[in-house]
Amino acid sequence: MSSIPPLSTDDYLKKILTARVYDVAVETPLECAPVLSARTGNTVLLKREDQQPVHSFKLRGAYNKMANLAPDLLARGVVCASAGNHAQGVALGARRLGTRAVIVMPTTTPQVKIDAVRTLGGEVVLVGESYSDAYAHAVTVGQEQGLTFVHPFDDPDVIAGQGTVAMEILRQRPRQLDAVFVAVGGGGLLAGVASYIKAVRPEVRVIGVQMNDSDAFARSVSAGERVTLSDVGLFSDGTAVKLVGEETFRIARELVDDYVLVDTDAVCAAIKDVFIDTRSIVEPAGALSVAAAKQYAAMHGVQGQTFVAILCGANMNFDRLRFVAERAEVGEEREALFAVTLPEERGSFRRFCELIGDLPALGGESRARNVTEFNYRISDANKAHVFVGLTTTVRGESAHIAQVLDQQGFDALDLTHDDLAKEHLRHMVGGHSPLAHDERLLRFVFPERPGALLQFLRLMQPNWNISLFHYRNQGADYGRILVGIQVPQADDAAFAQFLSTLGYPWVEETANPAYRIFLQS
Repeated sequence: MSSIPPLSTDDYLKKILTARVYDVAVETPLECAPVLSARTGNTVLLKREDQQPVHSFKLRGAYNKMANLAPDLLARGVVCASAGNHAQGVALGARRLGTRAVIVMPTTTPQVKIDAVRTLGGEVVLVGESYSDAYAHAVTVGQEQGLTFVHPFDDPDVIAGQGTVAMEILRQRPRQLDAVFVAVGGGGLLAGVASYIKAVRPEVRVIGVQMNDSDAFARSVSAGERVTLSDVGLFSDGTAVKLVGEETFRIARELVDDYVLVDTDAVCAAIKDVFIDTRSIVEPAGALSVAAAKQYAAMHGVQGQTFVAILCGANMNFDRLRFVAERAEVGEEREALFAVTLPEERGSFRRFCELIGDLPALGGESRARNVTEFNYRISDANKAHVFVGLTTTVRGESAHIAQVLDQQGFDALDLTHDDLAKEHLRHMVGGHSPLAHDERLLRFVFPERPGALLQFLRLMQPNWNISLFHYRNQGADYGRILVGIQVPQADDAAFAQFLSTLGYPWVEETANPAYRIFLQS
């Protein structure tokens, strides 16, 4: 591309205004997110590119590139390298134009994406374990078979096609508009949006958004030249690019006002925010803009402004939803996690739970809190170490809660931002314990309501000891809890009466072979 004179902003404006995208793309809605707007104190509008036929903006640029090919080149066919949204855009565009499309995908591509491309008529070729491997093979295939390579971002026609997103935004929002937030991978969407907005409404800020572990664009802008990352995070696979485009970088460095970096937890929270306002689930890349809009408003303390967040894609792997739900509450700081040390003595667990039930919030007001997680296994004769999650009401409250617990005699370590704890340790609290004699293991179903756990503790006889406790709120009306209780054989009748009086459904697992292998002393 360096041999071609660079296009000016006016050139790109003309290309965007004349782009051929609407043979396959639709003009997507620009919708207000009322809940998110109320929470941030700003009007947040969602550009619904997740509603495109392939659930992503990518078909705009791919189709515009193919539609502008000379007839003889189009007749030969096209080739691309992609593991996701671009692949589907090229396949759909090729089908609409009646030409051949070879899609080179890494062997690690999820089957659902391979099937989607094949359904659209693309010829899938699986090569290598990374995009780089697929890209190199796609270039070779194109040269050998005379196919035109359709770049996912670094091409003027692709950039112009993506710029039609901004054209629609300004037509749909002719009044007040302060900033547009754009997810950035290679930079095609960002360059296209910035080219149009800065030509038509230069006062509107264009803000690029990247994951903090895939920030090639932000680093390149800071360095004044394109920077190649040695590795990228894969949670937001749609923006996981090690080297940004040459042309996209040239445009963006001149026109983009700012960049915001967000982390995985913030993106998970944003996916939930979008769901609450739209009942739609976007992919991580599709939620980057929402996470950044929230972060930008909080960081700059702005109120009363109007933001547009482009929901650039919704090709979410279903299995990833489990992880998203787990991290969303922490990302929004609606949940705090702690390692708390209690004295290993009768009644300390109950005293700790009573304290949680009336824990002061920031500002001193006492507020009932829900326990979202509680994991414990007896391991020391003098101290009990528990992993506990609590609901919070404002950002930054976890440090305050840890301080209050310390003041009440419970050593507390704030784990809210500890990735090791969130990803692994919460699942590893347990094991064999020589102290867990006379242990009976039971699964309970507790109603998810305040006081359910305290009722359980108050009905227990004082000489019984809890030796294991595993609970995690899964968002249901009932919580499933695993409890180990040390009950002398002489108390079997009293324990049966306790279970009857408690009234919670239960199953005894003391004879379970898995328990005997991994937990029983």
